[in-house]
Amino acid sequence: MDAYERITRNAAEVVTEEEVRALADDPEGRRAYVGYEPSGVLHVGHMLTANKLIDLQEAGFEVVVLLADVHAYLNGKGTFEEIEATAERMQAQFLAYGLDEAATEFVYGSAFQFDRDYSLELHALELETSLARAERSMSEIQSGDTARVSQAVYPLMQALDVVSLDLDLAVGGMEQRKVHMLARDVLPKVGHEAPTCLHTPLIADLSTGVGKMSASEGVTLSMEDTTAEIEEKVAGAFCPPTRDPDPDGEGRERENPVLQLFDYHVFPRFDEVVVERSEEYGGDLTYDAYEALATDLESGALHPADAKGALAGYLDRLVAPGRERLAALR
Repeated sequence: MDAYERITRNAAEVVTEEEVRALADDPEGRRAYVGYEPSGVLHVGHMLTANKLIDLQEAGFEVVVLLADVHAYLNGKGTFEEIEATAERMQAQFLAYGLDEAATEFVYGSAFQFDRDYSLELHALELETSLARAERSMSEIQSGDTARVSQAVYPLMQALDVVSLDLDLAVGGMEQRKVHMLARDVLPKVGHEAPTCLHTPLIADLSTGVGKMSASEGVTLSMEDTTAEIEEKVAGAFCPPTRDPDPDGEGRERENPVLQLFDYHVFPRFDEVVVERSEEYGGDLTYDAYEALATDLESGALHPADAKGALAGYLDRLVAPGRERLAALR
């Protein structure tokens, strides 16, 4: 796998392909980042972008993890004291999950976002951005039903963070796309380059396959989950024998979250996947690539219940180090 393939595997979108290829051709000293609101325990959404950071480290990038304490405060996620306590725990969990500590720089937003120069540049961006555009960019990530003034400032801070941290690549889930497109539009207006962006897919709700898995509603998977909880949640997951499920009764599009978790979480971290089965049902199945597993599920060679059992075991192996870190921090 060459550097470009590693950088872009399991990406939903890169903006632009030409810019990302240029980075892949010369990755030495390049800096990529993801910003995370310290608002809870790591869950599969965090882990998906963390997988991409691991890919980038393996491709030769330096990785910056922004523990976005100021952003979390502006988005109504608690007091500064609560947020900073969570940020400390998150840092330990990321390292336990597999980020290379020697190649990962953790930065608190409050370490630079209160500086005079940052504030002046932020005001310059405010002058170039309509309130409606700022609100639109926050529509998929704001907390609460009513947009606050603080949440209109939030995406402009994200844009400025790319400049302040001297970054070459901004990484985020597809829910961050509107924020990154705002950054590409507005930063050149105040004399900075448009950031190159990479977006990871969204995992569907585990129980329905509709929408996205969310820590605030529905069923999610996190580093707090015990082995038994992971097994129970995955056993109840929506998993028809297809990659392309029919819409639900309300006409909403659905994904197969079990296959998504294999594709985006398991196969990037394990060289092979073994589905254990009794000899009565044909014995174990071994896969070294996602496509073979998905094909067997669709053909009936792999039963959804067996796929779920294997998925729970591999997810537990990914979660276990962070779960242990959490227990040690209590």
